[in-house]
Amino acid sequence: MCKAGTAPMIAPSILSADFANLAAEAAAVANAGPTRADWLHVDVMDAHFVPNLTLGLPVVESILRSTDIPIDCHLMIEDPARWAPPYAEAGAYNVTFHAEATDDPIGVARDIKAAGAKAGLSLKPGTALEPYLEILKSFDTLLIMSVEPGFGGQKFMPEVLAKARAIRKYIDAEELQLLVEIDGGINADTIEEAAEAGIDCFVAGSAVYGKGDPGDAIAALRAQATAAQERVAG
Repeated sequence: MCKAGTAPMIAPSILSADFANLAAEAAAVANAGPTRADWLHVDVMDAHFVPNLTLGLPVVESILRSTDIPIDCHLMIEDPARWAPPYAEAGAYNVTFHAEATDDPIGVARDIKAAGAKAGLSLKPGTALEPYLEILKSFDTLLIMSVEPGFGGQKFMPEVLAKARAIRKYIDAEELQLLVEIDGGINADTIEEAAEAGIDCFVAGSAVYGKGDPGDAIAALRAQATAAQERVAG
């Protein structure tokens, strides 16, 4: 579970928002109080690393100008060594790339941090955690994919929660400063089991932007995750 006293974070995914009205969609989750998003999650897909194509740096720069919510960029792209640092330079708060997309994850993380952002590493559902344990101290965020990357609206894969429980145990044992994020199929039916497994930050797409009031949806999801964490804490 999260560290004591740390509230669960909700990061709405604009992949489920109205792309014709991104500024308004960002504003819809920017109210003060319990309805405010912690991060705004932006999926960048290049039609190479994943089969889908979404948006790129110019759109991210526009979003950055339209909101004060920290931007969480998830780069589902090839060659992150080349393409990731510019997102940090543009002002993204957290820039995450895929372990499967590079042979030099530590180098990419170093360059992202030098450009001014937090560095995140993402693992596909079938990617083992163990080969990356020793390098996690170079990262600020570990993003566990609970669907195959590339498309929104997929069904949550509960088998990845074993990975979440393992990394939470490792973080606690090694006293790492590492935030654990999960992305894919997070909604009212799945957020509690993810919270119980030790997740800190929950990416939610249609569970926020598919509701009548995105802010109320954020508050409800956060309340569920908090209750689940409290149950684990006893």
